[in-house]
Amino acid sequence: MVPVSTHTAAPTEGIPSAPGAFIQDRLAGWVSDLTTLHELTERLAGTSTLDSALHELLVAGAALVGAARGLLVLEPADGCGPSRTIGLGLSHAELGHIETVPRSATAYGRFLDGLPDTGAPLASPDILGDPGLDPGCREVAARLGYAASYTQPLATGAAEAAGATGPDATARTTGRLGAAVWLYDEPAEPLERQCHLVGVYARYAAEHLARLLELERARADAAAVAEELLPSRLPRIPGVRLAARRRAGPGAGGDWYDALPLPDNALGLAIGSVGGSGPAALAAMGRLRAGLRAYAVMEGEDPVAVLSDLELLLRMTEPSAAATALYAYCEPDRRTIVLAGAGHTPPLVTGERRTEFVETTLSAPLGMLSCWEAPSVEFTPRPGETVLFYTDGLLRRTGDTRDRAFARLHAAAAGVPKVLRQDPGAVADHVLRTVLPADGTDRSAATEDVAVLAARFD
Repeated sequence: MVPVSTHTAAPTEGIPSAPGAFIQDRLAGWVSDLTTLHELTERLAGTSTLDSALHELLVAGAALVGAARGLLVLEPADGCGPSRTIGLGLSHAELGHIETVPRSATAYGRFLDGLPDTGAPLASPDILGDPGLDPGCREVAARLGYAASYTQPLATGAAEAAGATGPDATARTTGRLGAAVWLYDEPAEPLERQCHLVGVYARYAAEHLARLLELERARADAAAVAEELLPSRLPRIPGVRLAARRRAGPGAGGDWYDALPLPDNALGLAIGSVGGSGPAALAAMGRLRAGLRAYAVMEGEDPVAVLSDLELLLRMTEPSAAATALYAYCEPDRRTIVLAGAGHTPPLVTGERRTEFVETTLSAPLGMLSCWEAPSVEFTPRPGETVLFYTDGLLRRTGDTRDRAFARLHAAAAGVPKVLRQDPGAVADHVLRTVLPADGTDRSAATEDVAVLAARFD
């Protein structure tokens, strides 16, 4: 143990009173840096989408290096996407100007292309005054009004640890994700401490981005599978026009719709939802839709029989699953619809003179009863009216109570402009825009799928 002296030297003017003051300042600085990193990483960890994480990374990095503007390029080395270019304090046109600079002339471009290190520093402290820089860099910088830049590569795993930046390291560059560039209005260069902080933050951010990237890829694959399970096109039947819209949630749920021509110019319309999300829900959705198609062909004029058979199929193949479904047998030449529903939301009829929900029999969802059967109902749309079939996700995505969500849907359908009522697709689009939150983000139940099937009768 080192003995602690109790002797205190007399202070000397112009010299620090004790070396402890310097140590305390260093410790205070470290504590401040750790606190800042903790706050920034907590904010980044709270992001759940790739776009929100990219924006948070760009903003946090700008604060760490003391820059006002910047851009971030997401370009995974495996080439599987997705790719993004976002800006901070830069318009789309200004980003376009920056992208006109040859990639090989920029630090971030060389990193993304996997080119060997040219020795160029990550910092360009004086772009306009550096004769060694590419003339295109100086021209764009002068046009956009920035005088210095700092580039931070984003990489994970072996590619980062090994410094794999060359073409010979292809097998190890799966960790290369992209690069962030921050721009200064005046000649400047971040301090060594700032560079260290943004480097530590970037390593954490890259790992977080990699997780979100894989999640987005999985969601895109699931959405593609779901689209393949739905009709590639809707049938054309005299007397009725059809349109469908589907908005997949990030969880890849099991909302579906179908329309199939039947003998004697009849039409079968169906819509439903399978509980849960992911591959299991998609598989159940595909089996239910295929089963309903078969039952509709055999006994489509009796919706109760079709859903009874579907209930039996669900109990035999998906004993632990629950689903809702609605099936309608339509005769467009007579403008009659006979339908039955199993735990599904009632259709909405809308036209110039009325907008009202169809009175359907209350029933439990498929799979909830040992034997399902509920009476069917029959109604007649008037000429020019559109019948909207929709899944429960449309109501839940509003974030409102069920009664308020139904009222919101009713008001949206009643408010369709007259010029749009001739097109069922335009009616469905107007309802979706009006019912769902105006800012494009759902306030609750953001993982819900939404499916809408619109049928306009002439």
